[in-house]
Parts: sequence; structure tokens; C-alpha cells
Amino acid sequence: METAITVRGLSKAFTIRHQSECHTTLYEAILHWARHPFSLSAKETFWALRDISFELKRGEVVGIIGRNGAGKSTLLKVLSQITEPTRGEIDLHGRVGSLLEVGTGFHPELTGRENIFLNGAILGMNRREIISQFDAIVEFAGIEKFLDTPVKRYSSGMYVRLAFAVAAHLNPEILIVDEVLAVGDAEFQKKCLGKMQDVAHSGRTVIFVSHNMQAVSLLCTKGILLSQGKLVYCGGVGEAIDRYVSSWTTGGGEQPGDLRRPGSGEMRFVSVQLEKGLFDSAEPKAFHFSIERQRPGNEIFYLSAHVVNQQGIVVAQADSRLVDYWLPQGRKVEGTFRLLSPWLKPGSYRLDLYICAAAIGIVDAWEGAATMHISPLLPYPQHVSEEGTALGLVFADFQWKSPTPHADASKPPQLAPIS
Repeated sequence: METAITVRGLSKAFTIRHQSECHTTLYEAILHWARHPFSLSAKETFWALRDISFELKRGEVVGIIGRNGAGKSTLLKVLSQITEPTRGEIDLHGRVGSLLEVGTGFHPELTGRENIFLNGAILGMNRREIISQFDAIVEFAGIEKFLDTPVKRYSSGMYVRLAFAVAAHLNPEILIVDEVLAVGDAEFQKKCLGKMQDVAHSGRTVIFVSHNMQAVSLLCTKGILLSQGKLVYCGGVGEAIDRYVSSWTTGGGEQPGDLRRPGSGEMRFVSVQLEKGLFDSAEPKAFHFSIERQRPGNEIFYLSAHVVNQQGIVVAQADSRLVDYWLPQGRKVEGTFRLLSPWLKPGSYRLDLYICAAAIGIVDAWEGAATMHISPLLPYPQHVSEEGTALGLVFADFQWKSPTPHADASKPPQLAPIS
């Protein structure tokens, strides 16, 4: 099998500067410079990737997994040649089509039609090749009515549909897709997964980053696990997922500090404390949180909590906007989150916490802020065999009723004794 990508000793470093003082006006900045003309801001080197090496074959579908801050997006940007590595070498055998962030590679002032031709030209395709795929791109994206509208007026969902359609249909030998598919609806995500399978079956290479372990296990044949910028495992996708999940359930790995937690950083979670170590399935699950404002501002923030099972599937999302809760003003905010439903099945669940603002996006993302354990005791009055509760991600709170119940309906039928 031919080699598609070879990575040798890849490392990527960023320089982070820290200002000793934060100036809110030009006058303050000039005054500070006049008083301290030779003062320098503190800086440090942050290694997003460290000495990574692997080889991918043509036709492989590879899932790159790991916690927030593991280096997944940085690796994709280096492979997509958006940013240069600090050290190491990369050999790419073929054209690369990538979908990393909403709007990447699109010019906002150009129409959808014009951006299709622009992206094709960037990939090195001639006009005839682009025209041959044009109708398929428009049909897949489902934006025919808005094809001649500037893309700056597109919704995030329209952006993603067109961007993925362009990346997948312009025949790149290597297709790179980030978690950006989470923006689309369920039906479109299903179409994307099917298209990525078609691309792989045609002999091209697909690299897929996602926190959805179900999608990774269904789509990918190979897995790469990253942790704190280092390559932990490269091999079978099942083993990669098992190692990733076990790092949560055993408490392995360090929680990312401020530098490794994504977000703009205006506010940060300082602490999260569960009310108890073991919850019953049907009882409310609660934790107390503390948040501190890092920089002054007047933005309005909301919170979101994701309950994630051991397979990496989000079984519940609690967005504070839905219940009209917004963080109060102040340097420090303390509060309580209480999950009333669903009834969780026995096992361990991680809590991913987010602070967001409408104008900014994600302000703080703390993946694995806490691990919640659910008792093996079932929340039902009767005990039955395992197949009675084997299916589904959660337990259901339900009732069975009949308008005119039979006299013997409350009990299973009795067998007559053998004479």
C-alpha cells in the first residue's frame, strides 16, 4: 500500500508573552513607556507538539483523538500547511483538502459560486475540473438558492455545508476534517460521514478529529492518540479509543492549566466540587463551582455542562440560556449546578464545562472538570434479567397503563403443576 503521509520528529512551539501591566487607554501606554522605556514583557515558550512521528497509508481513515489542549488542531494546521513546524519533516503525497474552522479558505465578500472556484484554484485544479464537480458540490451543500449571495451573509450551518462539500468533492488525495462538523445538524453529519467513507473507498486518505468516539469507531480504521502535545498511541482505532477512555476513568493525566485550556480567557473556572462521590441513578446530581473574572469587561456570559459517558458520547447537555441563567457581574461568582434528569446508567461520566459569550464564543473550556460515578443499583422497583435494561444510553422514567386492566395483568401467568 502506498504511503500518503510521513511525519518525522514533528514539533511546534509558540511564544507566549505576558504583560506586567494592562493598559486600557493609549495615554496610559505612552505614560508607562515614558517611565519605563527599557522594560520588557515576560515571555515563555509553549510546545503544542513534541517530537511526533507516524506514517499513514493511502486509503486509510484515521481518527485523531485526545483531550482539549492535546495538540490535535495544531497538528491538523501543520498537516494542512497553514502553519510551519518548528522542527521536523512532513511528506505529503498528493493534494490536501481541509475543513478546520468555519470559513477557513473562504473570502467573505465573494459569493458561494465564486468561493467554489477560488478553493478549486487553491487546490491546483483547472476550471474544467472544477466545473465537472460543481453541480455535485451545490447539491450536497443544499444552498442552491443562496449560491450567488456573499458568504458573509451565510449562517454557520450554511458555511459548514458548503465548505465540506467543496473540500470533499474537489478530489483531494488527502482530506482533513476537524470537529467543525459538530456545527451541522444530525442529518448533514450523517451525509458527511458517508461522504468521508466514499472518499476513503476511492483510495484517498481521510484524517478525522472528533470527540465523538462513536463516530470515530464507526468511520475510522486507525487511531492516533495525543496527550499534552505528545504521541501516545498510533494503531488500531479500538485500542486508541480504549486508551483514551481509560485515561478518564482511572484519573490519568493532568488537568490542563490556563495555557492549555481553550477559550479567550475573560473568565475561568477555578474549582468544581461534586456534592458526593457516588450518586444513585435517579437522584439529582449536583456540583458547586467557582468562577473568577480574569480581565475587566461588560460581556454577558452563560454556562454549558456536558455529561459524557465512557464511550465519549454526550448523553446530556445543560445550556444555561435555556433556563435564562446568565453569570452575574462581579470578579468572583460561585454557584451550583443540579442535573435532575436523565437517569444515568451505572458507571463513570465526565463533566465538560464551558463559559461562553454570544459575541466572543468560548471563553473557557474545561474538559473533564470532574468525574461523576453512578451506583450500580437500578432505579426500578422490580429486578429483571439484564436484557431488560441493556439497550439505550440512559434509563427511562416511564409508566405502563391500560384503560381497563385485566385482573391477571399484574402478574406473569402461573404454570400448572405437573401431575
